[in-house]
Amino acid sequence: MSASQQDLYPDKLWVETPLIRSPHLSSHLQAEVYLKLETLQPTQSFKYRGITHYAQHALRTYGPDVHLVIASSGNAGIAAASAAKILKLRCTVFLPHGVSQSTIDYMRKEGAQIVIEGNYYLQARQAAQKAVDADPKAVMVPGYDDPLLWEGHASLVYEVQQQLPAGTKPDAIFCSFGGGGLAGGIIVGCKAVGWDDVPLVTVETHGSNCFYQSLSMNDGPFVGDVASRPIPNGTTAERNTQHGVTVAHLASLTSKATSLGASSPSAAVVKMALEREGGVRSVCISDEMAMQAALNFAEDHKMLVELACSATIAPAYKRNVFDKLVPSTGKVPTVVLVLCGGFKVSLDDMEEWRRTVAADIATGGEWEVAYNGETFTTPKTE
Repeated sequence: MSASQQDLYPDKLWVETPLIRSPHLSSHLQAEVYLKLETLQPTQSFKYRGITHYAQHALRTYGPDVHLVIASSGNAGIAAASAAKILKLRCTVFLPHGVSQSTIDYMRKEGAQIVIEGNYYLQARQAAQKAVDADPKAVMVPGYDDPLLWEGHASLVYEVQQQLPAGTKPDAIFCSFGGGGLAGGIIVGCKAVGWDDVPLVTVETHGSNCFYQSLSMNDGPFVGDVASRPIPNGTTAERNTQHGVTVAHLASLTSKATSLGASSPSAAVVKMALEREGGVRSVCISDEMAMQAALNFAEDHKMLVELACSATIAPAYKRNVFDKLVPSTGKVPTVVLVLCGGFKVSLDDMEEWRRTVAADIATGGEWEVAYNGETFTTPKTE
């Protein structure tokens, strides 16, 4: 990082993660493909950046008696618990029902108090807010919607700029999208280093695509007129007057990529995405395609990643999808895939995904991919 960036993060708790060139994907795509390994953060997720940054700000602002409260489906809560342990602060994590016992045990090991409330993140978030309102020493640690979080997450872009070969500017940056914290950080970081014109490719899974649906409700990158785009059943549109955008609210989340399980995205990130020079290329894929990518990635790179993370790399394993997202310009493209990481993956998960993918392939057909308002298919085997 430059001196000015070091001033921004003088006492950072996160680690500078490696940026490695993937020989497997580079050869497959005839491109220079780099992987930003946020899987190697202390809590296995990029969330450790922004949440520790926020926690340190809370300590400086409110003192050592501050009580950190957060709602999470897993990775954000783990990051908050870990930050609180290091900073010697009290921490309470509100979780919806269904979070794995291993995740709960990890947070408790870090000293956090756990409260299970509701069936979805939003319900846990509402319960957490009530706890904050009742405790004068409590502060709500946001999961994805706050400028301090984005400032923390932006640090990964500063690192990428220094880690790429000298003078290299990526032709696209890929990331997954849940509520928008990672994308917000990448957008902020790109603007700071002069990469606002670099296209951002965001990947979600069908059944957990609040960002994709939100983009469809606004003028921007999607094909066709806003008024002619149908709103899926179970989704409502809400106009956010503060940021001047419409955001989608999903009534239910059906994807197995639970770390992408935000029912509505950050309105501020939606606005930033719509306004950035390089634009946004929003993609939705099936759970099975993300599972297949996780299996392929484990075979190629000897690393396990959860579905929210493998969604990012799934387009790189399908040449026809990648070519749509990064059209040929006559030169070898350079792309960065941000492996957001995540705690929620195991060998048992991988075996289950292998069976699920095999069963889906046996049914025949192709997988459907949605991209900025258009749909096309990709082979299940390649």
